[in-house]
Amino acid sequence: MADRTPPLSVEELHTLVAAGEIDTVVLAFPDMQGRLQGKRFAARFFLDDVLEHGTEGCNYLLAVDTEMNTVEGYAMSSWERGYGDFAMHPDLSTLRRLPWNAGTAMLVADLAWNDGSPVVAAPRQILRRQLERLAEHGFTAKVGTELEFIVFKDTYEAAWDANYRGLTPANQYNIDYSVLGTGRIEPLLRRIRNEMTGAGLTVESAKGECNPGQHEIAFKYDDALVTCDQHSVYKTGAKEIASQEGVSLTFMAKYNEREGNSCHIHLSLADADGANVMAGDGPGGMSEVMRHFLAGQLAALRDFSLLYAPNINSYKRFQPGSFAPTAVAWGYDNRTCALRIVGHGRSMRFENRLPGGDVNPYLAVAGLIAAGLHGIEQKLELPEACVGNAYTGEYEHVPTTLREAAELWENSPIAQAAFGDEVVAHYRNMARVELDAFDAAVTDWELRRSFERM
Repeated sequence: MADRTPPLSVEELHTLVAAGEIDTVVLAFPDMQGRLQGKRFAARFFLDDVLEHGTEGCNYLLAVDTEMNTVEGYAMSSWERGYGDFAMHPDLSTLRRLPWNAGTAMLVADLAWNDGSPVVAAPRQILRRQLERLAEHGFTAKVGTELEFIVFKDTYEAAWDANYRGLTPANQYNIDYSVLGTGRIEPLLRRIRNEMTGAGLTVESAKGECNPGQHEIAFKYDDALVTCDQHSVYKTGAKEIASQEGVSLTFMAKYNEREGNSCHIHLSLADADGANVMAGDGPGGMSEVMRHFLAGQLAALRDFSLLYAPNINSYKRFQPGSFAPTAVAWGYDNRTCALRIVGHGRSMRFENRLPGGDVNPYLAVAGLIAAGLHGIEQKLELPEACVGNAYTGEYEHVPTTLREAAELWENSPIAQAAFGDEVVAHYRNMARVELDAFDAAVTDWELRRSFERM
């Protein structure tokens, strides 16, 4: 990835701290779920002691479940290994202000062991490794993520106390593209847009979606790692802003039986001069590189579904006629396919429609790149495009459960070759932990069906 000017320079940070405008610095890294974990430092201490040397964090942060419970099965961290530390090294290119937190700046960290070696199962490192492989072919990846969320008038605390049932959505009906509908909560949307701009993100637009209270704010594409960092900053910041406004929002893949929250991911490749190498004079305006890259997406899509749909709830989205894909198929501007080709010439790209709002962007984008490299290196041929309704076509089906996806991931030669044994085992265990917890739970669905009638 080319050098880039950070949203905030170290020199500017020194000036702002000296002037008393910045008093807090957050140093955080993305965990297995893509959540930011880290510390808040007094700004002067950060500049004097942490900026150059980094800090430490308990390595259990990459070996717990979603609720931060210690669990078994992770090689990197356990009671037997003593739950030691790993090092958190600030990436200065990520330095930015957080306008929604007064007097605060933040950086994203890379993780390393005490001997300086990288923590290979850390999501940011997994993506970095795939970007290095891509660079060996002379390419960089440009990525955009499209996160949807549902807004409720209830606070997060009230939602918790209500067991997340009976909440009041910010809109009462389908407001897809409705200017009136977005106007109902424009003060919230405006705060998010403007304060993300203040954090160095480039906002494109906001629009309503189908589920009551559902909205999307879109940001301009960027280099893959930059987009993933911004995705995590946005997701955290949007929740913090919502909380400050006395409301809540959720990015979970499927909150109810209506439309789920998607996170479509767009990706294109650029050469050393910045030209889009996916455009060409082949069928549909595609280059040979793109055809191989897209064929790799199809070949690895089922095996890599764990990276695109990492939770039990993720698989509730994949319903026919829902605009969430069920078929391992590609098509030109065809929203019934898992892979949709959009744009032409310099804007030529593909969209993977599997991920939901719960996706870890680092893992998903790493999967897209690894799948594409598999197609390029094996010179895979692209099958014919789907020109009709992929929901009713004769295509392979995307996995329907986390259990199926985890088994495909664990036994995938493509995953083993691209990511290595440690990463494959680490995320297979993540799925096992979630499945064990879910299998032991008694759900409200079971209570409603069985309490009296069974």
